Amino acid sequence: MNTSRQPMNEPIIRLIEPEDNAAVKALVLETLAEFGLAGVGYAGVDAELDDMYQAYDHSLSAYYVVEVNGDIKGVGGFASLQGTDPGTTAELRKMYLAPDLRGLGVGEQLIRKCIKGAADCGYEGIYLETVPAMKAAQKLYQKHGFDYLDKRMGDTGHTGCGVTMWRSLGA
Repeated sequence: MNTSRQPMNEPIIRLIEPEDNAAVKALVLETLAEFGLAGVGYAGVDAELDDMYQAYDHSLSAYYVVEVNGDIKGVGGFASLQGTDPGTTAELRKMYLAPDLRGLGVGEQLIRKCIKGAADCGYEGIYLETVPAMKAAQKLYQKHGFDYLDKRMGDTGHTGCGVTMWRSLGA
């Protein structure tokens, strides 16, 4: 019996394409289920999940996929934070990695790409919401300059997310 696994090729981080939509939605829903985050108040009910390519196909946003051996194993992006003046505050959105990609530095690459993309779009800062159970993600965010907030910003609809963070994109 051959128990060897196919070696993992170097992850490729690229902009989402229309044909990625189904795999992106599946990864987001699988990750949310892993952490018990289902229903209203979480990202799994967002209408944009049905067509992530279209949702992020404009000048003030970008959504990236992490492709490994032809499979989508990570996702994340940014767009204008709903409930704020467009172009002022970005929201880090739906950043998730498959379990076999966590802890390998891919999250570092992805978050740097999102932060740089938001800064290049001229945003003043970037906001995110997560849950207390996602401790590793919070450490990653803190490492990249995010600080905890005492209250929510904007209107994401993700009322189940009890952790809010923000970082400046200014000089």
